[in-house]
Amino acid sequence: MIIVLKPNIGEKQLNEVVELAKKHGYEPKLIRGVERTILACVGDERTHDTLETFINLPAVESVTPIQKKYKLVSRDFKPKDSTFNIQGIKVGAPHFQVIAGPCSVEGYEQAKITASRVKELGAHFFRAGAFKPRTSPYDFQGLGKEGLKILRQIHEETKLPIVTEVMSPSEAELVAEFSDVLQIGTRNAQNYPLLIAAAQTGKPILLKRGFASTVTEWLLAAEYIASHGNDKIILCERGIRTFETSTRNTLDLSAVAVAKSETHLPIFVDPSHAAGRSDMVLPLAKASIAAGADGLMVEVHPNPSEAWSDDAQQLSFDQFQNFMEEIKPFLSAARRC
Repeated sequence: MIIVLKPNIGEKQLNEVVELAKKHGYEPKLIRGVERTILACVGDERTHDTLETFINLPAVESVTPIQKKYKLVSRDFKPKDSTFNIQGIKVGAPHFQVIAGPCSVEGYEQAKITASRVKELGAHFFRAGAFKPRTSPYDFQGLGKEGLKILRQIHEETKLPIVTEVMSPSEAELVAEFSDVLQIGTRNAQNYPLLIAAAQTGKPILLKRGFASTVTEWLLAAEYIASHGNDKIILCERGIRTFETSTRNTLDLSAVAVAKSETHLPIFVDPSHAAGRSDMVLPLAKASIAAGADGLMVEVHPNPSEAWSDDAQQLSFDQFQNFMEEIKPFLSAARRC
């Protein structure tokens, strides 16, 4: 931590800052310049919330942290990209995976038909929601445990690993029992008890970015998971809320590039939720691959116009077939396998 002191302060004020630094466990190193005096404080910043403490002192002009608070997920901790296996499928660069399936489990036949078709077309994981966090309390909320049982049956029949959302700490073990990857949705991206409970199941976690989260907040959420012993984390950019109304959310591809430089974790993109409209899914997916994404998460339904949730953004089977063909040149250019 670097503390810049105001000019023309007295020794008493300087000593006050030095003593406070020592009290917080730092070793202060005084650097006297021509116009400014700087205090370089050596210590573990992750254990102290000290910025506010020092900035309120009358002698202090500014405080700059040196360490990142997200240590375990940062490239400082692990410079090379992380890869791990989920049911025999390698996740993380240079591997590229597609997660596909409907927004919601609507029944066995709908789930089975969709899983079989997306697998045939090249998808590696099957996604569908058994529990659905909906903005309106009157919208379809999911089939709950019955939906989880259907997903488990689909896995047994197709061998596709299942990705589905968990919404509360009390349901973490239940969802983990029936799925292979626990999804933390955008509304729960900073629900820290849920992050901890999901981590403790030992299952891989797909962590979506909060719709108003900064990249740092997103990575700190991942740090919660990693700090509780689970390093199988997939980050998923799904768009943020801005003033723009032409799409459901604004896909922040700069966040993908920034996160790739900051963390060793694999980063996926969900163009379906970003766009909110099926005609935008393919171009956003192409741009995501170019930006460095390690995978895509796409919504696919047998008959999107009849879907029980998020019908406008789901691809039909024909659209998904075209989607998988169209992204191939981009994957080749990005040297993804």
